[in-house]
Amino acid sequence: MRKLYHTHLSPFCRKVRIQLKEKQLPFELVDEPVWERRKAFFKLNPAGEVPVMVDENGLILSGSYAISEYLEEAYEDYPLIGKTIGERAEIRRLINWFDVKFYQEVSQDILFEKVFRRLMDHGQPDSDILRQCKRYISYHLDYIAHLTSERSWLAGEFFSVADIAAAAHLSVLDYLGDVPWDHAPRAKEWYALMKSRPSFRPLLSDRVRGFRPPVYYDDPDF
Repeated sequence: MRKLYHTHLSPFCRKVRIQLKEKQLPFELVDEPVWERRKAFFKLNPAGEVPVMVDENGLILSGSYAISEYLEEAYEDYPLIGKTIGERAEIRRLINWFDVKFYQEVSQDILFEKVFRRLMDHGQPDSDILRQCKRYISYHLDYIAHLTSERSWLAGEFFSVADIAAAAHLSVLDYLGDVPWDHAPRAKEWYALMKSRPSFRPLLSDRVRGFRPPVYYDDPDF
C-alpha cells in the first residue's frame, strides 16, 4: 500500500492528500510528529519534513512539489496539471504563489504562533505577527476573488493543482478560524466549491487534539 507521512495541519500534506484522492490513488496515512525528530523518519527524508510518500513500487519521495509532479507524470489518469505548455506554466505559477508567497506571508507564521509554539512549549503567540498575517491574508483573498471573477477555476476553465494548493493552505487557516471570509465573498464561493468535492471531505473530518475548529469548518454551505 502507498504510504503518505503527514501531519494534519500541514498545508503541503493536505495538498498531496487531495491530489491523491482526485487521481483515485489509494494510500495509507501515517501520522508523523515532526517536532519529535525521529531518527527513523530522518532515514526517509534527511530534511525531517513532511510530506513524504512511499509509493507502491518502493520509491520514496519528499516534499509536496516533487510528489505532486511525480503523481502527474507517473499516473496520467485524471490529469490536474493542464494540457498545454501555457496552461502548465500558469498552474505552476499559482502553485508557487501559494506554496511560497502565501506560505511565507501567512501560513508559516500563523501555524508557528498558534500551533507549534504550543506543541513545543515555546510560550504564547506573538499578537503583532498574527495581526500582520491577517492583513496579508485579505490581500490573498482579493487575488483569489480577482482570478475567479475571470475564470471558472484559479488557473483557467478547469480544476487543477493550483486550486488544490490554494485550498490546502486556506483549509488549515480555516481550521484555526483565521480566514475572514466576509472580506471576499467571491473567494468564499470558490472555496465552497472546493469543500464540496469528495477529495476534500476527508480533510474536513480531521481533528487535532487541543485545537477545535469553528462550527462552520466542515460545512460546504458555510
